[in-house]
Amino acid sequence: MPGPLWKKDLCWMICKGFRIGAYRYLNARPLIYGIESLVKYGTPRELAVMMAQGELDAALLSIVDVIKADRYDVLDGVGIASLGEVKSVVLFHSEPIEQVKVIYIDPASSGSFYLLRVILKEWGLTPEIKTLSEWPPKLKPQNLLLIGDRALDMQFQEHDYHILDVGAAWYEMTGLPFVHAVWAIRRDINSERLRQGLRKAWKLGLANLDEIIRSEKRYTYEFRQDYLGWHLHFHVGSEEKRGISTFAKLLEIHGMGPVFDPKFV
Repeated sequence: MPGPLWKKDLCWMICKGFRIGAYRYLNARPLIYGIESLVKYGTPRELAVMMAQGELDAALLSIVDVIKADRYDVLDGVGIASLGEVKSVVLFHSEPIEQVKVIYIDPASSGSFYLLRVILKEWGLTPEIKTLSEWPPKLKPQNLLLIGDRALDMQFQEHDYHILDVGAAWYEMTGLPFVHAVWAIRRDINSERLRQGLRKAWKLGLANLDEIIRSEKRYTYEFRQDYLGWHLHFHVGSEEKRGISTFAKLLEIHGMGPVFDPKFV
């Protein structure tokens, strides 16, 4: 039987020649296993821009960037999702949530603020939302939405914020998973080989999740186990697709459309 190194090399060989974008966050590790050296890294916002400008063939994008623009195919079955607490999409707030007037958004975020806005509107709250011009900010915001490793970093530091886990709030509101990111693929390329390679990397990443957790140095071993093995899951099945549809409907209800059905391939 071929060993893990041979399988990693196979993923690399299949994906070589394609322009693939992802972010360096801990939660992306299982999806890019074996192809790390091929990936062009950026923040979710940067990846969305690079895809829109035709600089990438595929990228891990926020689900918002897919359903708000009918231009990409979506790799079926694969994604970053949560069923409850996600830990890495978090509103840090100094005021009681019902008194919050302004929320500042992580400049790396491309879509998470839409999820926060939907939840707040469902609660009857309409604070002003502003994107930070830089990170770290010169002045400490009273209320701040952070994503990815920045959200995790903040939780590992001493701080005096209250925490609203946006994934938990979504689950309490809908009872459904939330899909945070998917592989988006350009429609003007022959993507069969690319899809094969991305699926192999995903399967290999899941098969080697324990090795990823052991080899990573970020945070604590126990946290990595909980985060990658419990808080997150990396498949998109029927319930996850129901979550996407529910989110899309709420975007339209609250005036954040138009939205389009994702095309899974």
